[in-house]
Amino acid sequence: MSTSASKIRFQKINLTTIFLLFAVILAGAVVRASGSGMGCPDWPKCFGRYVPPVSSVQLPKDYKSKYVAGRKRKNEEFAKTLDLLGFGDLARRIRDDKSILVPDEFNAAKTWTEYVNRLFGVASGIFMLLVAIFSFSYGRERNLIPFLSIFNLVLVGLQGWLGSIVVSTNLVPWVVTVHMLLALAIVAISITTYHLAKAYGKHKLHTSPITHVVALLTLIISIVQIVFGTEVREKIDAISGRLQGGYREDWINNAGMIFFQHRDIAVLVVLANIVLFALVRHGFNRHSVQQQTMSFVFLIIMLQVVTGVLLSYWSLPPVAQAAHILLASFIFGAQFYLMLNLYTSVRKQEVHK
Repeated sequence: MSTSASKIRFQKINLTTIFLLFAVILAGAVVRASGSGMGCPDWPKCFGRYVPPVSSVQLPKDYKSKYVAGRKRKNEEFAKTLDLLGFGDLARRIRDDKSILVPDEFNAAKTWTEYVNRLFGVASGIFMLLVAIFSFSYGRERNLIPFLSIFNLVLVGLQGWLGSIVVSTNLVPWVVTVHMLLALAIVAISITTYHLAKAYGKHKLHTSPITHVVALLTLIISIVQIVFGTEVREKIDAISGRLQGGYREDWINNAGMIFFQHRDIAVLVVLANIVLFALVRHGFNRHSVQQQTMSFVFLIIMLQVVTGVLLSYWSLPPVAQAAHILLASFIFGAQFYLMLNLYTSVRKQEVHK
């Protein structure tokens, strides 16, 4: 295969990987919203099978005691890690948590929800491996592309381990936040390698410094908003556990100030993007990738507002929860891609004359 063909193959696989990563985020959000995290209690098989069971008659004997022991062992290993990091009190709380000794009842819908999530995860992992392999076609021209591609594989491994901790114990509030931020980092690195490949050989743009600053601040605000959103999610999970999944209409009222802070920051997100859109419109033509990306951001923001209203006034429907997380990820990804294209555009003749 020629070098140019390998480079084109890299770009196509990288772009496919980005879409798969967003699919993984959506699948993970569905798992979280539906409480399907322990739908498959073992790995890599599911109830000892490569194809999950559809009824209880297909379950292995004594599966409850077996998988409770496995979950307890995983939490003990995590507690040891926390001890090494100096979080002894948190490690002790995990060891003393008796809720992990209560086995989950088999639910075919939850089992298959988690299984589909794993399939997307495996698919994205395979494509990221292909990205790393084909990234060496840029080794001589842009060493950063293969370096970032390989580094992303390491992050995926860490992300998989964190994901298992998220479903194994809910006593570590910051794990969900770190899990989400790491997912965004993986997406950002994939977008970066794609942009570096597409923009290779093109001249740098002379974008105004104020546009760069506003773009960076807008991205930071969006990340802060996502962090607040994950903390709201953690609060809701704790409240749901206390109320045993009932009284959904009371969940938001019991979430405290973090929910209202999350909602207030959403206004700041909109205002920041309005300012950024004005700057991009002034500096780039209407058919530029910059303006098209900003238009996409505003479309997603409007959809995000709709899901926010549904979550606030319709007792946090699971479908809206999953959509809300996916749309937030889209906003982040589009804003990050825009920021890269403010330095070097993947197209020519973007700037107003």
